[in-house]
Amino acid sequence: MMPAIPTHSGRLRRFGAVNWLGLFTLTRRETSRGLKDYNYQILGPVVSSLLYLAVFHLAIRTVGGDNGSNADLLDFIAPGLIIFVACEKAFENACGSFIFDKHERVMADLLMAPLSSIERVCGYLAGACLAGFAVGLAVALITLFFAELSLVQPVALVFFAIMGAMMHGLIGILVGIWAEKWDSYAAVHTFLLLPLSFLSGLFYRVENLPTLAQELVRLNPVFYIIDGFRFGMTGTGSSNPWVGAVVLLLVNAGLFTLAHAWFRRGYRLKP
Repeated sequence: MMPAIPTHSGRLRRFGAVNWLGLFTLTRRETSRGLKDYNYQILGPVVSSLLYLAVFHLAIRTVGGDNGSNADLLDFIAPGLIIFVACEKAFENACGSFIFDKHERVMADLLMAPLSSIERVCGYLAGACLAGFAVGLAVALITLFFAELSLVQPVALVFFAIMGAMMHGLIGILVGIWAEKWDSYAAVHTFLLLPLSFLSGLFYRVENLPTLAQELVRLNPVFYIIDGFRFGMTGTGSSNPWVGAVVLLLVNAGLFTLAHAWFRRGYRLKP
């Protein structure tokens, strides 16, 4: 039998240093919740991405001509679109889970589970990231019909994919804890995350912008997600990937610390 481990509240846990079974169960619950309705959860982002690529493909052929430089535009857009969709799904999965449980009045039951604050954050975050990766993979398969995808820097690709999904998942957790209504979720998504994503070099090259605009874009952490993921696929980027890695590690560390603190306090979770 595993020894009892004292928690910060003074009570004893009989699961060892980490409640792996509880953590796995929470992760599986959040992942399956985000992918259960595949018609909406997976096919929806795939169709949206397909429309983006189709529009750019038609615009290139009918306006810009079908030459090599224009064809490269789709290869440039595709990596950013893949990680954009994966991050969007991670945010939606984490945030929607909290708001739904609040409305169904089951949050108190979930808080009674024998999990520490860190384990809760990790469980919700892992479920959000896995759901995001599943959707991102589905979109990547679709983009093969429009662009040439490669793995020039696979370590960078995996790292920035994880960092991007983690950042959006943590933001989703924080917004889900704070929000009481679906309107709050929609407001954060529409007025914060979408502008940050679309103004991060998702559909254009940042180095072609005026100097002041480039400096402003580099203050956006989403820029480093998209640029780093694109670097992993193409081997080229608009910034130093090491700088992006440090920025994302610091941002995620701050978001994780805040989420952990809110769980410990029961901020907007306890009745």
